[in-house]
Amino acid sequence: MAKPNYSFEKRQRELAKKKKKEEKLKEKADRKAGVEPAPSEPEDAPPAQDVAAPPSQG
Repeated sequence: MAKPNYSFEKRQRELAKKKKKEEKLKEKADRKAGVEPAPSEPEDAPPAQDVAAPPSQG
């Protein structure tokens, strides 16, 4: 069994935090400027589902 790469996981978490923080700051700046934030996903849209490819015949 392969050993976990904790450094990679930590870096991914850090990048996710950084991205979230930047988005939050951008939204805050937009609100301050009086710009209506665009929703990332329409509320009435059905949730996205991961669809697996059908098994190949052969």
